[in-house]
Amino acid sequence: MLALLGFSMVAVFMYLIMSKRMSALVAIMVVPIVFGILGGFLTELGPMMKAGVENVAMTAIMIMFAILYFGIMIDTGLFDPLIAKILQIVKGDPLKIVLGTAVLSMMVALDGDGTTTYIITCSALLPLYKRLGMNRLVLATVAMLSMGVMNMTPWGGASAMAMASLGLDSSELFIPMIPVMGFGLVWVLIAAFLLGRMEQKRLGVVELEPVTKKEADLQLAAATATVGNADYKRPKLVWFNLSLTVVLMACLIIDFMSLAVLFMIFFGIALLVNYPELKLQQERIAAHSRNALAVVSIVIAAGIFSGIMSGTEMIDAMAQTLVVIIPDAMGPYLAVLVAFISAPFTFFMSNNAFYFGVLPILAQAGEAYGVSAVEIGRASLIGQPVHVLSPLVAAAHLLIGLVGTEFGDLQRFAMKWAFGTVTVMTVAAVLLGVITIG
Repeated sequence: MLALLGFSMVAVFMYLIMSKRMSALVAIMVVPIVFGILGGFLTELGPMMKAGVENVAMTAIMIMFAILYFGIMIDTGLFDPLIAKILQIVKGDPLKIVLGTAVLSMMVALDGDGTTTYIITCSALLPLYKRLGMNRLVLATVAMLSMGVMNMTPWGGASAMAMASLGLDSSELFIPMIPVMGFGLVWVLIAAFLLGRMEQKRLGVVELEPVTKKEADLQLAAATATVGNADYKRPKLVWFNLSLTVVLMACLIIDFMSLAVLFMIFFGIALLVNYPELKLQQERIAAHSRNALAVVSIVIAAGIFSGIMSGTEMIDAMAQTLVVIIPDAMGPYLAVLVAFISAPFTFFMSNNAFYFGVLPILAQAGEAYGVSAVEIGRASLIGQPVHVLSPLVAAAHLLIGLVGTEFGDLQRFAMKWAFGTVTVMTVAAVLLGVITIG
């Protein structure tokens, strides 16, 4: 009975958000409460929900301050020198241009926001693609491949949802995935090299006509004025901001302190040094609070969903049912299987539906075969390079508009490269012991 109630709850939740009859934020709170009442748990729901929200609190705090930190870094123009250097180096060589696309999109995607990544990358390099007659699908594909790997960061969304859904913290789920992401980024560079060679063979190295200094300055200004107002840029502090970000990334990898606390401290330093005036600090916080609220509210609300699923033991009953269905021979390979099936799952359904509706059941079932929930959680992130190609991802529609192509054309062109990223990261995860065969 509990299993039937749980599967019905997940089905209703997924239907409501995929049919857009209810927002994910509302559905993730209301649906489990309704089903909890139907299951006869009315008087016990309060403590269950409180426990669930407490489990995700630190994850929500970390995401909020991570989004604010990287928003401040973009405001200050941290990536402007990188854009200028790439434009200076690539000139008329298609191979260099595509590799430059990969490097730029990887760096900008550190903030975990696809919209920002696509706007900055296209603003900087699309004029060169047009001028040389290069295939703009290459630009879109490379940017998406970079975003697909970097979307695995906790502040990118997928990791945060997995942590909230399974009650894990970043040191358990995300930190071990960093080397796997490194292999993914190496593959992105290899893919960019191969795509660049194809364009180089097709077009050759083009000698661009010299432009006047005024035209060059205008081109650089247009490329670097990608996001935010010039009044907020801090070119004199670029080395400080770069050093601060490098130290933050190093602290993140060393894992000697909670990520939430790290981002709180580094955000405070970045805000104080770059914008010492109180008015500017308030403006920058307000400017990025919308993005932060959109993600954080979902994570906190997910505490209600996971709290009720666990407290009523619906998740246990659902997992037992799934264990009966999965062939015993496949059980020990469940983590590897999840790594591959997360690609089509997150392509055809939203991240919210997959991570809050499907992942907890898979994680609970995995434990019956000796595969820990944290390994299932790590494996579930590996499908993100395919997820970013989904028409359900709003930023993908922005990219399509920026490069001027059709969704179907991009999917046909990019899918094999995206699935290649999934395969490389899955193999790397197994070899590094990040996910294991039970």
